Amino acid sequence: MNENKQMAGDRSGLEYLREMLKDWHGSAMAETLNFRLVAVDDGSATFEAIPGPQFYNPQLRMHGGYCAALIDSAMGVAVQTKLPAGTGYGTIEMKVNYVRKLTAEHGPLRCIGTVIHSGRTMFTAEARVIDQDGKLYAHGSGTFLVYPK
Repeated sequence: MNENKQMAGDRSGLEYLREMLKDWHGSAMAETLNFRLVAVDDGSATFEAIPGPQFYNPQLRMHGGYCAALIDSAMGVAVQTKLPAGTGYGTIEMKVNYVRKLTAEHGPLRCIGTVIHSGRTMFTAEARVIDQDGKLYAHGSGTFLVYPK
């Protein structure tokens, strides 16, 4: 993601993200992990992810860090949708629950992040990782520090 345009302070987080959706050019991490931002709205963000065996742990299932990164991304972008121009944020805490085994055959996945609380300096959010049938694989929550750029 090219942060330079938003860092100029001329667009809100939601405006920036809506523009990004028109011409997706994900971050190196998102591309490495096969994540793609597919929808944003005020207080919510949805990513699509294509899991693959290259992300397996020694037990031949998805490494927990894969879902954790996906959940952090969806929550963080949901937070970003609520921010005015010139404002940044960062994850300060997150918790993830894994509820069932996940393999490459379960993809593609969706991860929907939603803001729960938006304060002046602190936000909380949650996210859920689901398959195409709506089956839940992981969910998480997090706290985000908001700061001016």
